[in-house]
Amino acid sequence: MATRERRAFVLVIDALGVGALPDADAYGDAGADTLAHVARAVGGLELPALEELGLGSIEPVAGVAPADRPAIHGRLGALGPGKDSVAGHWELMGVVLDEALPTFPAGFPSDLVARLAEATGHRFICNRPANGIAAIDDFGEEHLRSGALILYTSQDSVLQLAAHVDRVSPADLYAACAAARATLRGEAAVGRVIARPFAGSPGAFARTDGRRDWALAPPTRSYLDELHDAGVPVHGVGKIADLFAGRSVDESHAGATNAAALASVAALADELGRGFVFANLIETDQVYGHRKDCAGFARALAKIDMALSALLPRLRPADLLVVTADHGVDPAHPGTDHTREYAPLLATTGAMAAAKARGWRHDGALSDVGASVLAHLAGTAAPLPGVSFLETVRA
Repeated sequence: MATRERRAFVLVIDALGVGALPDADAYGDAGADTLAHVARAVGGLELPALEELGLGSIEPVAGVAPADRPAIHGRLGALGPGKDSVAGHWELMGVVLDEALPTFPAGFPSDLVARLAEATGHRFICNRPANGIAAIDDFGEEHLRSGALILYTSQDSVLQLAAHVDRVSPADLYAACAAARATLRGEAAVGRVIARPFAGSPGAFARTDGRRDWALAPPTRSYLDELHDAGVPVHGVGKIADLFAGRSVDESHAGATNAAALASVAALADELGRGFVFANLIETDQVYGHRKDCAGFARALAKIDMALSALLPRLRPADLLVVTADHGVDPAHPGTDHTREYAPLLATTGAMAAAKARGWRHDGALSDVGASVLAHLAGTAAPLPGVSFLETVRA
């Protein structure tokens, strides 16, 4: 049964890794540390709200001092394989995969491409692992001439289709992606099919805000299911509903950009009586991380920090706020793909924040976030991975 008048906010700063996981070497990611390397590249970060919560107490970060009275803080690791948004967000909500979702490091095989062409009614070009911006820059003109969709993948379990909005309408691109999602089953069941509409002219192509994701449904129950069944309203901000195939997300809110997502969170903080707000802040990954734009990454963190400065005083005493991530995208690492890293944990209640109460260090699993949210909002536990880090918090 839901606990009256309690709310929880989980903000996922996409790709804000805080050090390589013990098995990172198996992924080619030994030594990865997104936060530390971004901070070093820009000569130090200035993040007063995150600093006060304890970001600099998790690990050394240039410009971010350890907090005198940090909130609950630590590092959270993945229990299962993978290093992408699906695996990371699923694990935050207690869904741990036994085996990694399929990847296609040499591009998609010809028989699968033929099935995709039949299902979608489109031809394809590119068909190789590629950075999304590079794929559009390299194949955009050919796409404009031929109308063939730009098909590409990455180290992650994804199939991405890009099309210029003036050549293939976003509605037609979305229909193609939905048909592709229905086709990709069994050994070809990638974690996500992603639509990437873009605009502009050759030499100045730019992706629009019209990205959409078609994810597999989680293979097991999640903490979202547990919350939904306990009568707790679940609000997804940004790509959350897409990542969970809409399951147990009662309402979805705008979040194609960080500004839109943070505005949605602020509005929910003002209006929501009770429930769970699960938000993804995408730009640190999509806009800056994959492009190795450390200055842009730092600016995005500064804007998130400003939003947190405004949000913290508006938390009610019984509110729970968690700031975390899903994986890394270390700009100092070779390539432009995600990195296998710990996620930061910063958590506080409204009462703790108002009293500047000292928290404690908690190093655990990503799924501890979902377990803590369920304990806070429903007062229960679930037979899912994860343990609550709020055992002594009853604000």
